[in-house]
Amino acid sequence: MEEFHMKPFTCRPDIHVRVPGSKSITNRALLMAALAEGTSVLRGVLFSEDSRVFIKALQAVGYEVSVDEKRAEAVVHGGGRKIPKDHVSVYVGSAGTAARFLTAMLALSGGCYEVDSSAQMKTRPMRPLLEALEQLGALFEYKEVPYSFPFRILGRNQSGNSIHRDACGTGVARKVFLNIDASSQFLSALLLTGVMCEEGFAVELTGERDARSYVKISMNMMKEFGCRMEQSAENEYRILPGQSYQGRDYQIEPDVSAACYFYAMAAVNGGTALVDHVHPSTAQGDIRFLHTLEEMGCRLEDTEEGIRLLGPEPGELRGIDVQMSDFSDQAMTMAAAAVFAASPVWIRGVGHIRRQESDRIRGIVTELQRLGIHCQEEEDGLLIHPGRIGSSDREPVRIKTYEDHRMAMAFSIIGTRQEGIVIEDPLCCRKTFEDYFQVLTNLGLRLQ
Repeated sequence: MEEFHMKPFTCRPDIHVRVPGSKSITNRALLMAALAEGTSVLRGVLFSEDSRVFIKALQAVGYEVSVDEKRAEAVVHGGGRKIPKDHVSVYVGSAGTAARFLTAMLALSGGCYEVDSSAQMKTRPMRPLLEALEQLGALFEYKEVPYSFPFRILGRNQSGNSIHRDACGTGVARKVFLNIDASSQFLSALLLTGVMCEEGFAVELTGERDARSYVKISMNMMKEFGCRMEQSAENEYRILPGQSYQGRDYQIEPDVSAACYFYAMAAVNGGTALVDHVHPSTAQGDIRFLHTLEEMGCRLEDTEEGIRLLGPEPGELRGIDVQMSDFSDQAMTMAAAAVFAASPVWIRGVGHIRRQESDRIRGIVTELQRLGIHCQEEEDGLLIHPGRIGSSDREPVRIKTYEDHRMAMAFSIIGTRQEGIVIEDPLCCRKTFEDYFQVLTNLGLRLQ
């Protein structure tokens, strides 16, 4: 499917959907299950391009992983701190989680690996993580551009190069310095794979970005899999010595990031949306997007089935000035909703999304301008002025998606209300939500 012609709702939608499991939680669970002692059964697994790459990489280094996609389950036979194969080639695709988590796991194992990625991932930031791994003794040989894929991992000098006494003055632990301004995944990668360093270590943050909702997910899941760690100061985290993960039966939450697109559709069309099993208690940071929609005039109800959002009358969605650094995956979703707001919308604190699957700020601006919407681009965000979209049935507007799944899903929101919107390359959604546009098509059957 090279393009998808959007069909607006003919009246206020009453949306009730179930979304796949969380990509972030799925990949974290796969990693910890592999490093655990014993067998884990993971339920509610997201099967997408990203998670399949992750599973294939685990299998390539020798882990036994069996999957049942119909039941959304995976069984992982863990190997503890020991990776089964220590001299193989590994492909990490375009997934930031796979690229960063697997790199950290392989680098700390002491083995030798050839690691390659997609062309897209070669342009995304890796240097802060690789430098931190070097501080922990990992040795790299870069085959093209320094501190980028592809590279060789040449084992690990386990003497390390930086130590400090712990808070009690007993024993020593390595301390590494890390900047997460480009991605909090760097910190999650070190924390999640820290069990491979039996002696433990500390991580001190050096940058300015304070967006750690995904880090909190990592920390919570580490505890659930049996690993003790601590945050000894605001910017310092510590993996305690002698930690290990234990295999377990684990239920993965639905993906709140995916749910947000359907909530936004209800918001801009004055309808309702309920996504199964999405509740305020989730640790996923994107739940804050729903509270932002609430500030714009929507109402939220937590039901037994999940959160129900009730949108305001069409045209009554209020403008807002919002700091989105800690739920930046929804910056494009907010930009799509802003088109239909009654007053301008400021999106701030998202400069780092320029270095994700695409330059997302530039992509938002380019495609909104293609629709005739005036917006002002800033280094770390943008100001959107709502207005009339210049499209019709006879002259459709084709939205470019830049091989970026979130561009495709976010701009589809506009097409649920506006005639003449065509989404190019909709199959890029395979990265996280492969049947998204089929689900969207089915929504036309649920109208108030």
